[in-house]
Amino acid sequence: NPSASHFAFGKHEVRERLVLEGSRSMAVTYLYANLLGNEAGRVIYDGGCYIAQNGTLLEQSPRLTFDDSVLTTAVVDVEASRTEQVRTNSFQADSTDPGAKRVSVDFEFPRARIERSEPAAPAWEASKHHKEEELMRSLTLALFDYLRKSHSRGFVLSISGGADSAAAACLVSLMVGRALQELGAKHFAEKVGLDPEASARDWVGKLLCCAYQPTDNSGDVTRNAATAVAEAIGATFYVLDVQHIVDAYESLISGAVGRPLTWEQDDITRQNIQARARGPSVWMLANMRGALLLSTSNRSEAAVGYATMDGDTCGGLSPIAGIDKAFLRRWLRWLETEGPVGMQPIPALHGVNLQTPTAELRPRDSDQTDEGDLMPYPVLDVIERLAIGDKLPPADCLEVLTSEFSEHDEETLRAWVRRFFQLWSRNQWKRERYAPSFHVDDKNLDPKTWCRFPILSGGFERELSEL
Repeated sequence: NPSASHFAFGKHEVRERLVLEGSRSMAVTYLYANLLGNEAGRVIYDGGCYIAQNGTLLEQSPRLTFDDSVLTTAVVDVEASRTEQVRTNSFQADSTDPGAKRVSVDFEFPRARIERSEPAAPAWEASKHHKEEELMRSLTLALFDYLRKSHSRGFVLSISGGADSAAAACLVSLMVGRALQELGAKHFAEKVGLDPEASARDWVGKLLCCAYQPTDNSGDVTRNAATAVAEAIGATFYVLDVQHIVDAYESLISGAVGRPLTWEQDDITRQNIQARARGPSVWMLANMRGALLLSTSNRSEAAVGYATMDGDTCGGLSPIAGIDKAFLRRWLRWLETEGPVGMQPIPALHGVNLQTPTAELRPRDSDQTDEGDLMPYPVLDVIERLAIGDKLPPADCLEVLTSEFSEHDEETLRAWVRRFFQLWSRNQWKRERYAPSFHVDDKNLDPKTWCRFPILSGGFERELSEL
Protein backbone atom coordinates (compact mmCIF):
# COMPACT_ATOMS: atom_id res chain seq x y z
CA ASN A 1 0.00 0.00 0.00
CA PRO A 2 2.03 3.03 -1.20
CA SER A 3 0.22 5.80 0.68
CA ALA A 4 0.15 9.57 0.98
CA SER A 5 -1.66 9.78 4.30
CA HIS A 6 -1.15 13.17 5.94
CA PHE A 7 -0.37 13.67 9.58
CA ALA A 8 -3.09 14.22 12.16
CA PHE A 9 -3.00 13.76 15.93
CA GLY A 10 -3.44 10.06 16.71
CA LYS A 11 -3.95 9.06 13.07
CA HIS A 12 -1.10 6.52 13.18
CA GLU A 13 -3.29 4.29 15.34
CA VAL A 14 -5.91 4.17 12.56
CA ARG A 15 -3.27 3.23 10.01
CA GLU A 16 -1.89 0.48 12.22
CA ARG A 17 -5.34 -1.02 12.71
CA LEU A 18 -5.91 -0.88 8.94
CA VAL A 19 -2.69 -2.78 8.26
CA LEU A 20 -3.24 -5.38 10.97
CA GLU A 21 -6.87 -6.02 10.07
CA GLY A 22 -6.07 -6.14 6.35
CA SER A 23 -3.32 -8.70 6.85
CA ARG A 24 -5.53 -10.76 9.16
CA SER A 25 -8.74 -10.76 7.09
CA MET A 26 -6.96 -11.65 3.84
CA ALA A 27 -4.30 -13.86 5.43
CA VAL A 28 -1.49 -12.04 3.65
CA THR A 29 1.64 -10.05 4.27
CA TYR A 30 0.70 -6.36 4.22
CA LEU A 31 3.36 -3.75 3.35
CA TYR A 32 2.40 -0.15 4.09
CA ALA A 33 4.62 2.77 3.00
CA ASN A 34 3.89 6.46 3.52
CA LEU A 35 5.27 9.82 2.45
CA LEU A 36 7.54 11.69 4.86
CA GLY A 37 7.98 15.44 5.28
CA ASN A 38 6.33 18.70 4.26
CA GLU A 39 5.71 18.15 0.57
CA ALA A 40 3.58 21.09 -0.54
CA GLY A 41 3.58 23.71 2.23
CA ARG A 42 0.53 23.01 4.37
CA VAL A 43 0.31 19.22 4.64
CA ILE A 44 2.74 17.23 6.78
CA TYR A 45 3.41 13.56 6.07
CA ASP A 46 4.69 11.64 9.06
CA GLY A 47 6.00 8.54 7.33
CA GLY A 48 5.37 5.44 9.37
CA CYS A 49 5.84 2.19 7.44
CA TYR A 50 4.34 -1.11 8.62
CA ILE A 51 4.94 -4.76 7.77
CA ALA A 52 2.30 -7.15 9.09
CA GLN A 53 1.40 -10.78 8.46
CA ASN A 54 -1.78 -12.63 9.40
CA GLY A 55 -2.76 -9.96 11.91
CA THR A 56 0.67 -9.68 13.56
CA LEU A 57 2.86 -6.60 13.25
CA LEU A 58 6.37 -7.64 12.21
CA GLU A 59 8.07 -4.28 11.89
CA GLN A 60 7.42 -0.55 11.81
CA SER A 61 9.50 2.53 11.05
CA PRO A 62 9.91 5.66 13.21
CA ARG A 63 7.65 8.58 12.31
CA LEU A 64 8.28 12.29 11.81
CA THR A 65 12.02 11.98 11.28
CA PHE A 66 14.26 14.39 9.36
CA ASP A 67 15.54 11.59 7.10
CA ASP A 68 15.05 11.72 3.34
CA SER A 69 13.78 8.15 3.53
CA VAL A 70 13.57 5.28 6.02
CA LEU A 71 14.10 1.64 5.01
CA THR A 72 11.97 -0.87 6.91
CA THR A 73 12.63 -4.60 6.56
CA ALA A 74 11.34 -7.86 7.98
CA VAL A 75 11.69 -11.58 7.20
CA VAL A 76 8.31 -13.01 6.16
CA ASP A 77 7.21 -16.66 6.26
CA VAL A 78 5.30 -16.96 2.97
CA GLU A 79 4.13 -20.47 3.78
CA ALA A 80 2.45 -19.22 6.93
CA SER A 81 0.16 -17.02 4.83
CA ARG A 82 -0.60 -19.85 2.43
CA THR A 83 -1.46 -22.14 5.33
CA GLU A 84 -3.73 -19.52 6.87
CA GLN A 85 -5.49 -18.95 3.54
CA VAL A 86 -6.23 -22.65 3.21
CA ARG A 87 -7.42 -22.84 6.81
CA THR A 88 -9.89 -19.95 6.60
CA ASN A 89 -13.26 -20.50 4.95
CA SER A 90 -13.14 -17.07 3.35
CA PHE A 91 -10.35 -18.08 0.97
CA GLN A 92 -11.01 -20.13 -2.19
CA ALA A 93 -7.93 -21.01 -4.22
CA ASP A 94 -8.20 -20.46 -7.98
CA SER A 95 -7.11 -23.76 -9.52
CA THR A 96 -8.00 -22.99 -13.14
CA ASP A 97 -5.20 -23.00 -15.69
CA PRO A 98 -4.42 -19.39 -16.73
CA GLY A 99 -3.22 -20.69 -20.08
CA ALA A 100 -1.50 -18.07 -22.22
CA LYS A 101 -1.79 -15.51 -19.43
CA ARG A 102 0.74 -17.40 -17.35
CA VAL A 103 4.34 -16.20 -17.27
CA SER A 104 6.85 -18.76 -16.00
CA VAL A 105 9.93 -17.52 -14.15
CA ASP A 106 12.62 -19.51 -12.40
CA PHE A 107 12.36 -18.35 -8.80
CA GLU A 108 12.63 -19.74 -5.31
CA PHE A 109 11.93 -17.93 -2.08
CA PRO A 110 15.21 -17.59 -0.19
CA ARG A 111 15.62 -19.66 2.93
CA ALA A 112 16.02 -17.24 5.79
CA ARG A 113 16.08 -17.67 9.51
CA ILE A 114 12.95 -16.19 10.99
CA GLU A 115 13.60 -14.34 14.21
CA ARG A 116 10.47 -13.09 15.88
CA SER A 117 10.82 -9.87 17.83
CA GLU A 118 8.53 -7.13 19.03
CA PRO A 119 8.59 -4.13 16.68
CA ALA A 120 10.33 -1.33 18.55
CA ALA A 121 8.85 2.16 18.33
CA PRO A 122 10.85 5.21 19.49
CA ALA A 123 10.58 6.00 23.19
CA TRP A 124 8.52 9.14 22.59
CA GLU A 125 5.69 7.07 21.08
CA ALA A 126 5.07 5.59 24.54
CA SER A 127 5.15 8.96 26.33
CA LYS A 128 2.20 9.89 28.53
CA HIS A 129 2.41 13.27 26.78
CA HIS A 130 2.06 11.75 23.33
CA LYS A 131 0.07 14.62 21.81
CA GLU A 132 2.64 17.16 23.03
CA GLU A 133 5.40 15.05 21.46
CA GLU A 134 3.49 14.76 18.19
CA LEU A 135 2.96 18.52 18.05
CA MET A 136 6.65 19.23 18.58
CA ARG A 137 7.85 16.64 16.08
CA SER A 138 5.32 17.42 13.35
CA LEU A 139 5.80 21.20 13.42
CA THR A 140 9.60 21.05 13.67
CA LEU A 141 9.68 18.71 10.66
CA ALA A 142 7.33 21.04 8.79
CA LEU A 143 9.47 24.09 9.60
CA PHE A 144 12.66 22.28 8.56
CA ASP A 145 11.27 21.25 5.18
CA TYR A 146 9.63 24.65 4.61
CA LEU A 147 12.93 26.39 5.35
CA ARG A 148 15.04 24.36 2.97
CA LYS A 149 12.46 23.95 0.17
CA SER A 150 11.68 27.69 0.12
CA HIS A 151 15.44 28.43 0.02
CA SER A 152 15.02 30.84 2.93
CA ARG A 153 17.91 31.70 5.23
CA GLY A 154 16.06 31.59 8.51
CA PHE A 155 13.08 33.05 10.35
CA VAL A 156 12.08 36.43 11.79
CA LEU A 157 9.56 36.73 14.60
CA SER A 158 7.86 39.58 16.43
CA ILE A 159 8.11 38.20 19.97
CA SER A 160 5.62 39.72 22.39
CA GLY A 161 6.40 37.81 25.58
CA GLY A 162 3.13 35.91 25.25
CA ALA A 163 2.34 32.28 24.56
CA ASP A 164 1.97 32.34 20.78
CA SER A 165 5.24 34.01 19.83
CA ALA A 166 7.12 32.08 22.54
CA ALA A 167 5.81 28.83 21.07
CA ALA A 168 6.92 29.80 17.57
CA ALA A 169 10.40 30.75 18.82
CA CYS A 170 10.79 27.50 20.75
CA LEU A 171 9.70 25.46 17.75
CA VAL A 172 12.54 26.93 15.68
CA SER A 173 14.99 26.13 18.48
CA LEU A 174 13.65 22.58 18.77
CA MET A 175 13.89 22.20 15.00
CA VAL A 176 17.59 23.03 15.19
CA GLY A 177 18.12 20.61 18.08
CA ARG A 178 16.40 17.76 16.26
CA ALA A 179 18.25 18.44 13.00
CA LEU A 180 21.62 18.31 14.74
CA GLN A 181 20.68 15.12 16.59
CA GLU A 182 19.32 13.28 13.58
CA LEU A 183 21.39 14.66 10.69
CA GLY A 184 24.57 16.00 12.25
CA ALA A 185 25.96 19.51 11.78
CA LYS A 186 27.50 18.89 8.35
CA HIS A 187 24.44 17.29 6.78
CA PHE A 188 22.14 19.88 8.39
CA ALA A 189 24.24 22.68 6.89
CA GLU A 190 24.10 21.03 3.47
CA LYS A 191 20.33 20.67 3.70
CA VAL A 192 19.69 24.34 4.52
CA GLY A 193 22.47 25.65 2.29
CA LEU A 194 24.40 27.46 5.03
CA ASP A 195 27.85 27.17 6.57
CA PRO A 196 28.09 24.94 9.68
CA GLU A 197 27.99 26.48 13.14
CA ALA A 198 29.82 25.37 16.27
CA SER A 199 26.79 24.77 18.52
CA ALA A 200 23.02 24.59 18.61
CA ARG A 201 22.86 28.11 20.12
CA ASP A 202 24.98 29.45 17.27
CA TRP A 203 22.66 27.79 14.78
CA VAL A 204 19.58 29.33 16.44
CA GLY A 205 21.28 32.74 16.45
CA LYS A 206 21.85 32.42 12.72
CA LEU A 207 18.40 31.08 11.84
CA LEU A 208 16.11 33.01 14.20
CA CYS A 209 15.79 36.77 14.73
CA CYS A 210 13.31 38.01 17.34
CA ALA A 211 12.16 41.58 17.91
CA TYR A 212 10.26 42.81 20.98
CA GLN A 213 8.36 45.95 19.96
CA PRO A 214 6.87 47.76 22.96
CA THR A 215 4.50 50.69 23.16
CA ASP A 216 3.50 52.69 26.24
CA ASN A 217 0.92 49.98 26.96
CA SER A 218 3.53 47.22 27.16
CA GLY A 219 4.75 46.16 30.58
CA ASP A 220 7.90 44.79 32.18
CA VAL A 221 6.34 41.34 32.52
CA THR A 222 6.11 40.69 28.78
CA ARG A 223 9.43 42.41 28.08
CA ASN A 224 11.22 40.23 30.62
CA ALA A 225 9.46 37.10 29.38
CA ALA A 226 10.38 37.79 25.75
CA THR A 227 13.99 38.56 26.69
CA ALA A 228 14.29 35.40 28.79
CA VAL A 229 13.01 33.10 26.04
CA ALA A 230 15.14 34.67 23.30
CA GLU A 231 18.28 34.52 25.44
CA ALA A 232 17.61 30.96 26.60
CA ILE A 233 17.41 29.56 23.07
CA GLY A 234 20.16 31.78 21.65
CA ALA A 235 18.09 33.80 19.16
CA THR A 236 19.26 37.12 17.77
CA PHE A 237 17.21 39.61 19.79
CA TYR A 238 16.30 43.29 19.30
CA VAL A 239 14.13 45.72 21.24
CA LEU A 240 12.43 48.14 18.84
CA ASP A 241 10.26 50.74 20.59
CA VAL A 242 7.43 51.68 18.19
CA GLN A 243 5.57 54.22 20.36
CA HIS A 244 6.88 57.16 18.33
CA ILE A 245 5.53 55.50 15.17
CA VAL A 246 2.11 55.08 16.81
CA ASP A 247 2.18 58.73 17.95
CA ALA A 248 3.05 59.89 14.44
CA TYR A 249 0.12 58.03 12.90
CA GLU A 250 -2.33 59.25 15.53
CA SER A 251 -1.12 62.83 15.08
CA LEU A 252 -1.44 62.52 11.30
CA ILE A 253 -5.04 61.28 11.48
CA SER A 254 -6.02 63.68 14.27
CA GLY A 255 -4.88 66.57 12.12
CA ALA A 256 -6.82 65.25 9.14
CA VAL A 257 -10.14 64.70 10.96
CA GLY A 258 -9.83 67.77 13.18
CA ARG A 259 -10.06 66.11 16.59
CA PRO A 260 -7.85 64.08 18.93
CA LEU A 261 -8.22 60.31 19.08
CA THR A 262 -9.62 59.08 22.41
CA TRP A 263 -10.05 55.65 23.98
CA GLU A 264 -13.73 56.34 24.55
CA GLN A 265 -14.42 57.02 20.87
CA ASP A 266 -11.58 55.25 19.04
CA ASP A 267 -10.83 52.14 21.09
CA ILE A 268 -10.39 49.58 18.28
CA THR A 269 -8.63 52.11 16.05
CA ARG A 270 -6.00 52.90 18.68
CA GLN A 271 -5.47 49.23 19.47
CA ASN A 272 -5.04 48.27 15.83
CA ILE A 273 -2.52 50.97 14.96
CA GLN A 274 -0.19 49.64 17.66
CA ALA A 275 -0.28 46.17 16.16
CA ARG A 276 0.15 47.52 12.62
CA ALA A 277 3.06 49.77 13.59
CA ARG A 278 5.03 46.61 14.42
CA GLY A 279 4.71 45.12 10.95
CA PRO A 280 7.14 47.17 8.80
CA SER A 281 10.19 46.66 11.04
CA VAL A 282 9.95 42.86 11.14
CA TRP A 283 9.30 42.79 7.40
CA MET A 284 12.48 44.84 6.96
CA LEU A 285 14.46 42.40 9.07
CA ALA A 286 13.08 39.49 7.05
CA ASN A 287 14.07 41.22 3.80
CA MET A 288 17.56 42.00 5.06
CA ARG A 289 18.17 38.45 6.25
CA GLY A 290 16.49 36.64 3.36
CA ALA A 291 14.28 35.03 5.99
CA LEU A 292 10.68 33.95 6.44
CA LEU A 293 8.55 36.19 8.67
CA LEU A 294 6.51 33.99 11.03
CA SER A 295 2.98 35.02 11.94
CA THR A 296 1.85 33.93 15.40
CA SER A 297 -1.94 33.60 15.12
CA ASN A 298 -3.44 30.50 16.72
CA ARG A 299 -6.55 28.53 15.78
CA SER A 300 -8.77 29.90 18.56
CA GLU A 301 -8.09 33.51 17.57
CA ALA A 302 -8.56 32.69 13.88
CA ALA A 303 -12.02 31.25 14.60
CA VAL A 304 -13.29 34.56 16.00
CA GLY A 305 -11.04 37.00 14.14
CA TYR A 306 -9.18 38.11 17.27
CA ALA A 307 -6.27 39.48 15.29
CA THR A 308 -5.25 42.69 13.57
CA MET A 309 -4.91 42.36 9.83
CA ASP A 310 -1.53 43.68 8.68
CA GLY A 311 -0.51 43.67 12.33
CA ASP A 312 0.06 40.45 14.24
CA THR A 313 -1.04 38.55 11.11
CA CYS A 314 1.97 39.85 9.16
CA GLY A 315 4.04 36.98 7.85
CA GLY A 316 4.67 34.46 5.12
CA LEU A 317 4.05 31.40 7.30
CA SER A 318 1.80 30.81 10.30
CA PRO A 319 3.16 27.68 12.04
CA ILE A 320 0.72 27.46 14.97
CA ALA A 321 -2.50 28.54 13.23
CA GLY A 322 -3.79 24.97 13.42
CA ILE A 323 -3.37 24.76 17.23
CA ASP A 324 -6.04 25.91 19.69
CA LYS A 325 -4.95 28.25 22.45
CA ALA A 326 -5.89 25.98 25.37
CA PHE A 327 -3.71 23.13 24.09
CA LEU A 328 -0.91 25.51 23.09
CA ARG A 329 -0.68 26.77 26.68
CA ARG A 330 -0.68 23.19 27.96
CA TRP A 331 2.13 22.37 25.51
CA LEU A 332 4.20 25.33 26.76
CA ARG A 333 3.82 24.22 30.39
CA TRP A 334 5.01 20.74 29.39
CA LEU A 335 7.93 22.24 27.46
CA GLU A 336 8.90 24.34 30.49
CA THR A 337 8.92 21.49 32.99
CA GLU A 338 9.49 18.22 31.10
CA GLY A 339 10.27 18.71 27.43
CA PRO A 340 10.50 16.15 24.62
CA VAL A 341 12.05 12.72 25.08
CA GLY A 342 15.78 12.99 24.41
CA MET A 343 15.80 16.80 24.68
CA GLN A 344 15.93 19.35 27.48
CA PRO A 345 12.99 21.43 28.79
CA ILE A 346 13.05 25.22 28.45
CA PRO A 347 12.63 26.63 31.99
CA ALA A 348 12.78 30.21 30.64
CA LEU A 349 9.15 29.73 29.57
CA HIS A 350 8.12 30.16 33.22
CA GLY A 351 7.62 33.90 32.75
CA VAL A 352 5.37 33.25 29.75
CA ASN A 353 3.32 30.55 31.44
CA LEU A 354 2.65 32.65 34.55
CA GLN A 355 0.83 35.30 32.54
CA THR A 356 -2.83 35.68 31.73
CA PRO A 357 -2.96 36.06 27.91
CA THR A 358 -3.32 39.72 26.90
CA ALA A 359 -2.86 41.75 23.74
CA GLU A 360 -1.45 44.72 25.74
CA LEU A 361 -3.06 47.22 23.39
CA ARG A 362 -5.22 49.16 25.85
CA PRO A 363 -3.83 51.31 28.70
CA ARG A 364 -2.41 49.23 31.55
CA ASP A 365 -5.09 50.28 34.06
CA SER A 366 -7.77 48.70 31.85
CA ASP A 367 -6.57 45.18 32.81
CA GLN A 368 -7.13 43.92 29.27
CA THR A 369 -7.10 40.14 28.80
CA ASP A 370 -7.84 37.94 25.79
CA GLU A 371 -10.49 35.94 27.61
CA GLY A 372 -12.09 39.14 28.90
CA ASP A 373 -12.42 40.36 25.32
CA LEU A 374 -13.74 36.98 24.13
CA MET A 375 -14.57 34.13 26.54
CA PRO A 376 -12.51 31.42 28.28
CA TYR A 377 -10.37 29.67 25.68
CA PRO A 378 -11.49 26.14 26.70
CA VAL A 379 -15.11 27.21 26.10
CA LEU A 380 -14.24 28.84 22.79
CA ASP A 381 -12.41 25.73 21.57
CA VAL A 382 -15.33 23.45 22.43
CA ILE A 383 -17.81 25.74 20.63
CA GLU A 384 -15.54 25.77 17.58
CA ARG A 385 -15.36 21.97 17.55
CA LEU A 386 -19.14 21.63 17.89
CA ALA A 387 -20.18 24.43 15.55
CA ILE A 388 -17.57 24.15 12.80
CA GLY A 389 -16.23 20.61 13.12
CA ASP A 390 -19.50 18.84 13.96
CA LYS A 391 -21.81 21.37 12.21
CA LEU A 392 -24.14 21.72 15.22
CA PRO A 393 -26.55 24.69 15.44
CA PRO A 394 -26.29 27.18 18.32
CA ALA A 395 -29.02 25.54 20.42
CA ASP A 396 -27.31 22.15 20.30
CA CYS A 397 -23.96 23.75 21.15
CA LEU A 398 -25.50 25.37 24.21
CA GLU A 399 -26.95 22.04 25.34
CA VAL A 400 -23.49 20.44 25.25
CA LEU A 401 -21.84 23.40 26.97
CA THR A 402 -24.24 23.36 29.90
CA SER A 403 -23.12 19.80 30.56
CA GLU A 404 -19.37 20.31 30.02
CA PHE A 405 -19.04 23.69 31.76
CA SER A 406 -21.47 23.47 34.64
CA GLU A 407 -19.41 26.03 36.59
CA HIS A 408 -20.89 28.74 34.32
CA ASP A 409 -24.57 29.72 34.38
CA GLU A 410 -26.69 29.10 31.29
CA GLU A 411 -27.16 32.78 30.44
CA THR A 412 -23.39 33.34 30.32
CA LEU A 413 -22.91 30.28 28.13
CA ARG A 414 -25.75 31.43 25.86
CA ALA A 415 -24.03 34.81 25.43
CA TRP A 416 -20.74 33.12 24.56
CA VAL A 417 -22.39 30.84 21.99
CA ARG A 418 -24.08 33.83 20.39
CA ARG A 419 -20.79 35.76 20.38
CA PHE A 420 -18.89 32.90 18.76
CA PHE A 421 -21.34 32.44 15.89
CA GLN A 422 -21.45 36.18 15.22
CA LEU A 423 -17.68 36.61 15.28
CA TRP A 424 -17.14 33.50 13.16
CA SER A 425 -19.45 34.83 10.45
CA ARG A 426 -18.04 38.35 10.43
CA ASN A 427 -14.40 37.32 10.20
CA GLN A 428 -14.21 34.87 7.31
CA TRP A 429 -12.45 37.60 5.28
CA LYS A 430 -9.62 37.51 7.82
CA ARG A 431 -9.22 33.75 7.58
CA GLU A 432 -9.01 34.07 3.80
CA ARG A 433 -5.96 36.31 4.22
CA TYR A 434 -4.00 34.37 6.83
CA ALA A 435 -0.53 33.18 5.92
CA PRO A 436 -0.27 29.46 5.05
CA SER A 437 -0.45 27.21 8.08
CA PHE A 438 0.34 23.57 8.84
CA HIS A 439 -2.41 20.97 9.07
CA VAL A 440 -2.17 18.94 12.27
CA ASP A 441 -5.59 17.36 12.38
CA ASP A 442 -8.40 16.27 10.06
CA LYS A 443 -10.57 19.30 10.84
CA ASN A 444 -8.99 22.72 10.49
CA LEU A 445 -10.08 26.24 9.64
CA ASP A 446 -7.97 26.82 6.52
CA PRO A 447 -10.47 28.09 3.91
CA LYS A 448 -8.21 27.22 0.98
CA THR A 449 -7.90 23.52 1.74
CA TRP A 450 -10.58 22.55 4.25
CA CYS A 451 -13.19 24.81 5.81
CA ARG A 452 -15.06 26.75 3.15
CA PHE A 453 -17.42 29.46 4.36
CA PRO A 454 -18.82 32.52 2.55
CA ILE A 455 -17.30 35.90 3.29
CA LEU A 456 -20.81 37.39 3.29
CA SER A 457 -23.54 35.36 4.96
CA GLY A 458 -26.70 35.57 7.04
CA GLY A 459 -24.59 35.24 10.16
CA PHE A 460 -26.76 32.44 11.62
CA GLU A 461 -29.44 35.03 12.48
CA ARG A 462 -32.33 32.55 12.24
CA GLU A 463 -30.51 29.89 14.26
CA LEU A 464 -29.45 32.42 16.92
CA SER A 465 -33.03 33.68 17.23
CA GLU A 466 -33.96 30.18 18.43
CA LEU A 467 -31.27 30.20 21.11
